Amino acid sequence: MQRTLLSALVLSLLFSTQTDAQLKKRLAVSRFEDRSGHGYHNLGQGVADMLATALVKSGKFMVMERQELDRVLDEQKLGESGLVTAETAPKVGKLLGVELLVVGSITEFGTKENTISGGIALFGGGVTRKTARAVVDIRLVNTTTGEIIATETEEGSESTTGLSVRTEGIDFNDHSAWDDTDIGKATRQAVDGCVALITKNLEKLPWMGRILKMNADGTILMKPGSEGGVKVDMVFGVFRIGEEVKDPDTGLSMGAEETQIGSVKVTEDALRGKAAKATIAVGKDFKTTDVLREMK
Repeated sequence: MQRTLLSALVLSLLFSTQTDAQLKKRLAVSRFEDRSGHGYHNLGQGVADMLATALVKSGKFMVMERQELDRVLDEQKLGESGLVTAETAPKVGKLLGVELLVVGSITEFGTKENTISGGIALFGGGVTRKTARAVVDIRLVNTTTGEIIATETEEGSESTTGLSVRTEGIDFNDHSAWDDTDIGKATRQAVDGCVALITKNLEKLPWMGRILKMNADGTILMKPGSEGGVKVDMVFGVFRIGEEVKDPDTGLSMGAEETQIGSVKVTEDALRGKAAKATIAVGKDFKTTDVLREMK
């Protein structure tokens, strides 16, 4: 009897684990704008890369590689500066297949130093009491509508006594040059705040998958696969996107109506987890412009 109950409990836990599997939503992090006023080398890209790395390490998201985002920006001429705006976000999001774009700026960055003699110097050298501070303004953009769904100021600070580290000549694209410095630790605090904000707000956006191709045998190839949390036997609704509706007052997209035209069931992982193969459960004549939604 005890063995039977134990077996039932194990099966129950396994089933719960499968049904509670978290589908990972896709996002991209644009290079941040440096508004600190000090002209640091690649600071905006360095902070954006730190944030992207932290998001990947959280295991909760699929984060678009910076090279892919840069390629789309270059090909579509969506920003000579390499920065994504609320106006360009829907087009970038559609091309990349992401639900959220993260944009932002660094408004404060540096170390204030209080020397042993009592004088005050900025970004200097010597034995000092240092307070490093990083402040990031972050905006989260819904790629369907271009709407800014959240905006916040995240900050971090780190104070130590010892030899100061000059920041003027650092190339912030090189993480090894600044990760373990006081300013690096302060920046990570601000980045951790950004990760928490993204985690909270992505829960509000519906997960979306895409049809990559219709196979000759009647199955479909979809994305993502296992790297996005998709598992065998999962069922997804297939939705056709209607005409985009724009706000007559602002001219911004309000999204489009979606009509369910069928459903598919995942049968196997594909392309090293980047995609999955599925059979058609209901419907026919699906297109690559159709999207997949989680069935509740």
